[in-house]
Amino acid sequence: MGQDEIVDVLQGSIKQGNIAHAYLFCGSRGTGKTTVARILAKAIGTSNNDLYEIDAASRNSVDEIRALNEAVNTLPYESKYKVYILDEVHMLSKAAFNAFLKTLEEPPSHVVFILATTEAEKLPETVVSRTQQFTFKKPSQTILKKIVEKTAKEEGYQIEAGGADLIALLGDGSFRDALGILQKIIGSTNDKKITLDEIEKVTGAPRGELVNSFVKALAEKDLEEGLATIKKAAKQNIDMKLYLKLILEKMRQILLLRYQKDLRRELAGELSASDLTFVEKLATDPTHTISSATLAEMLGIYDQIGRTHIPELPLELALIKLIEVQNKKAIS
Repeated sequence: MGQDEIVDVLQGSIKQGNIAHAYLFCGSRGTGKTTVARILAKAIGTSNNDLYEIDAASRNSVDEIRALNEAVNTLPYESKYKVYILDEVHMLSKAAFNAFLKTLEEPPSHVVFILATTEAEKLPETVVSRTQQFTFKKPSQTILKKIVEKTAKEEGYQIEAGGADLIALLGDGSFRDALGILQKIIGSTNDKKITLDEIEKVTGAPRGELVNSFVKALAEKDLEEGLATIKKAAKQNIDMKLYLKLILEKMRQILLLRYQKDLRRELAGELSASDLTFVEKLATDPTHTISSATLAEMLGIYDQIGRTHIPELPLELALIKLIEVQNKKAIS
């Protein structure tokens, strides 16, 4: 899911019988590189007995690659192709890369290499030029939400409105992380219904009321309440970057609903009833101060969080600045 261009090209190559001798799959962690490599191996008829996965992070010496160079010459046990998946290939030593080049350029006809890496810029150009390269994109939150809902349903679980969105947000652009969170929650639930409370408890995500309290304080220019809410979040050891991410998402929903009335039906499927009421109220209230400018200001401090020894400081400063600016405008 979310890698349609890559899938289309690989499917076309398989149908035409144009199998490359070496592929390079690049992209951030959890985007499906190794999974697609396994699917590709299966699609070209390679059995498990002829599929070899090598972790280049731990097997990165020149001796390991010399052993691989010898092994590729033996014929497959029961398949047309032997497929070697080298994960985190950028971790190979310089000597190992040099030893690998000749084999990578002219492998036996029955061998296919699939190299996977999260840091393609660390690969020698001599390696990259000998492969067919594909770059995997981070899945959007919408795609992650769909796969969380689909997987939960297949496992016989129902997720409360807003739950799949929260898991997708926590997954942070990684299929692996999103599904890992879902698996953790399923392992701890007592029934077949996954609630927002359970997700927040298991993952340590800030509770919805902490997010709403901050947004409400900002909208109503209540500095005291806003600072108290941040302090409460800090005392609960909540990850401030995640906290701000959820705040930004809530502010975005308010703005979109204000200018796009027909979005309510879509939000009704994503938010709990109380959250939908909260968003609607602020979206229709002409006195609140949530605007594109406030959202842009909050977005601007996202990268600052984690750079100070007081994690909540950027959020506190942004709140003070925004409310002071708003109060000055009101006076003038």
